[in-house]
Amino acid sequence: MALSSRQITGSNFAYQHLPFDTFLDDAADLGREKLELWGIAPHLHIPQLRNADARRIRRSIEARGLTAYCLTPEQVMYPVNVASPVDWLRTESIAHFRHAAELCAELGAELLLLTPGRGYENEATGAAWRRSVDAIGEIAAHAGTLGVECVLEPLQRVESNLVNDSRTLAAMLDEIGAVNLGAVLDTVAMAVAGESVDDAFEALGDRIRHVHLIDGRPAGHLAWGDGELPLADYLSALERRGYDRWMTFELFGDGTYARDPRTAVEQCHARVGLA
Repeated sequence: MALSSRQITGSNFAYQHLPFDTFLDDAADLGREKLELWGIAPHLHIPQLRNADARRIRRSIEARGLTAYCLTPEQVMYPVNVASPVDWLRTESIAHFRHAAELCAELGAELLLLTPGRGYENEATGAAWRRSVDAIGEIAAHAGTLGVECVLEPLQRVESNLVNDSRTLAAMLDEIGAVNLGAVLDTVAMAVAGESVDDAFEALGDRIRHVHLIDGRPAGHLAWGDGELPLADYLSALERRGYDRWMTFELFGDGTYARDPRTAVEQCHARVGLA
């Protein structure tokens, strides 16, 4: 696939130990146009960020010729869980994402990325599923009033006991039934589930509205070349399926990328032919 450089976002994954302005400067210098913003402290801690802060951040982004595209609040490692059986935690988690949708509107970002949360391991899955469906439906409805589209990402089994593959994701999207709610294809979660790009498109079709394009073994969220996943096959399949939206290198690894994130990003660019 002759991947267009337009389809790769800049993202602050792995930049959490550097100033936010360093990330913005690198993104502009590396020729990015759109940004996926990880809602992590100290860059964009959602509970502390006010609308005026988001407008200030937007001005800083746009001053470099960039635009925000997707806001991805931290929601797996933080105490945020829309499917929690604990009432106060679920209520606060829903409020967290409603506020994030408002921040999206202020940032000028089109997408808000959501995950399904998880229930207790010793409770019936159906109860947690219902809590997740109701919560995501409420968040998507609120986002819709603001002109914001949401995308739901499947997670690895160690991260969620609700949505771990494309078929289950399709079932949840069907049940929620929100027109402004689509899907994320994450190549690591996909590989861990034993699926391919074609499997994901068979299940989800044009509801795939964002891609996390990352290497792994099969897990790991690695820079391309540090894992074993078939990048060329993935890119060919995305081209064959007519995917023309945005993709992000979601770099976590074992934490070492955070010491020199630009080098890891440049390694990814080189692997997809953007060097």
